[in-house]
Amino acid sequence: NCLSLLKVAAVIFFLQEADMDLKSLYQEILNEHNLHPTHKGITENATLTLQGVNPSCGDNIYLQLKIDDNGIITDGSFNGSGCAISQASVDMMLDDIIGQPKEEALRLAGLFMDMIQGKETDDSKIEELDEAASLKNIRTMPARVKCAVLGWRTMKDMLEKNHTEGEGSQSHCDL
Repeated sequence: NCLSLLKVAAVIFFLQEADMDLKSLYQEILNEHNLHPTHKGITENATLTLQGVNPSCGDNIYLQLKIDDNGIITDGSFNGSGCAISQASVDMMLDDIIGQPKEEALRLAGLFMDMIQGKETDDSKIEELDEAASLKNIRTMPARVKCAVLGWRTMKDMLEKNHTEGEGSQSHCDL
């Protein structure tokens, strides 16, 4: 019995260490996208532009996308200010959608929202989000969910409503 208890304790210790390593990796990904965002800036001749605002914490982004005649997102950027989660999430989102058709970008937005809401838990599907999958545990922090989804909701609204330069803003208070 003592040997069995030691084996169980060793397995639990290993799983806890693995979980801590995974959390560290997720934190590193978040920090990298926040501190060194690839897509922060201005997209010249953007096809669509929309402001996204999270009034509960002050996150405020301007999302710009360039879409070609075939409906492919060829470039994108964001500007504005906000917490590390909102800034990193929108940067990861742009990594995922640039080069994709609008329909695929919308499908990925739905998958992201389902992941954050806990509706999608299949890791093989969540992996389609690439580094954005590292935000899946945000769902355990309700106050931060709105931060994580701001860019995704702004992009979804932009593509569904075909917002063009200068056409208003969207507040994302509800999931």
